[in-house]
Amino acid sequence: MRASKSFRLHIGIFGRRNAGKSSILNAITSQEVSIVSEIAGTTTDPVEKPMELLPLGPVLFIDTAGIDDSGALGEKRIQKTMQVFDRTELGLIVAKSDEWSDFEETILRELNDRDIPVIVVFNKCDLAPSGNCLSKSFSGEKIPVIETSALTGSGIQELRQAILKYAPDDFINRPSIVSDLVGPGEMAGLVVPIDKEAPKGRLILPQVNTIRDLLDADSFCVVVKERELREVFTRFTKLPKLVVTDSQAFLKVAADTPPEIPLTSFSILFARYQGDLSEMVKGAMAIDKLKSGDKVLIAEACSHHPIGEDIGTVKIPRWLTQYVGGKLDFTFHRGHDFPENLSEFKLIIHCGACMWNRREMLSRLMKARMAGVPLTNYGLTIAYSLGIFERALQPFPAVLEVYKTLS
Repeated sequence: MRASKSFRLHIGIFGRRNAGKSSILNAITSQEVSIVSEIAGTTTDPVEKPMELLPLGPVLFIDTAGIDDSGALGEKRIQKTMQVFDRTELGLIVAKSDEWSDFEETILRELNDRDIPVIVVFNKCDLAPSGNCLSKSFSGEKIPVIETSALTGSGIQELRQAILKYAPDDFINRPSIVSDLVGPGEMAGLVVPIDKEAPKGRLILPQVNTIRDLLDADSFCVVVKERELREVFTRFTKLPKLVVTDSQAFLKVAADTPPEIPLTSFSILFARYQGDLSEMVKGAMAIDKLKSGDKVLIAEACSHHPIGEDIGTVKIPRWLTQYVGGKLDFTFHRGHDFPENLSEFKLIIHCGACMWNRREMLSRLMKARMAGVPLTNYGLTIAYSLGIFERALQPFPAVLEVYKTLS
């Protein structure tokens, strides 16, 4: 099975129209991934290409439209390009060998402001070599510069090596999902309800990723439905070090799990893995401040079609309405689109973002923080509204202390 996007290093390719961005992508991947033409503006929407870049591992290249596009349609293309910054972990700025102007400086400034490592690629060097003054100016800023010709293949191997060298440390040394809470040779109990939202014949991604993380760390797990959890505590002489449940089964699992065994949910694990658990805990505490009529944004990374008892569009709004005791005004967003004006919302509730990389979730947290709007996620919202918040934070002592200090 292919690695999901959340485990891939996201490499954004930016530059002006006709600088050779798509040609560079095709040359790196040795495939005709993007349509190439001498006509400026051939790339419209971002083009994604997953591949294995050894010895680094799985990566995702994102080829973007030119940042200098014009007209009404060009503005929309630029907006799509700007969204790619939110998920970029390593940026390639592609420029013609003899060009560097405000367009490229804008891209460089955007990447620098987000602390995203940058590689400058001067392309089409078979037509005109880049000026030494350009390369020297970047050496002072400690930004690597690679001269390439996508047409002849010159410099492409050097570019691959630069990508390997400048991949960010927080991607390479990413923390575990759950194995640090369990330990080698220890067992985790995973509660996986099989309901209408469970995809037929397979598990959902957070469950699969959690199982793999445990196996990679020499831990092991027992996977059961919520009705079989009690059997785990009677049949095994050594009890699980941790129980992890789907958030929708929180109440039953909490009732069946002995209090001495830490309990949390897959969604809360991903609040830590994909975002900032402490900040999202503070966001959940804002539920107490909600009043009838307040606007709440519910955001999902996936663009699936909601079913009758959908967690995001049905269950969470129902539980929150019951908790607040009045009707709330819910707005729903899916995919990479996110409202520009967040200040109108009193709370943002996000899914676990298992289909994204961590950079995009952190970008949303940053935008919410700048707008002064608390952000939390599904699992934390459910635990808070059902009154088992402290129990769900039991595996994270430092975060639990943050909650107790503020409550």
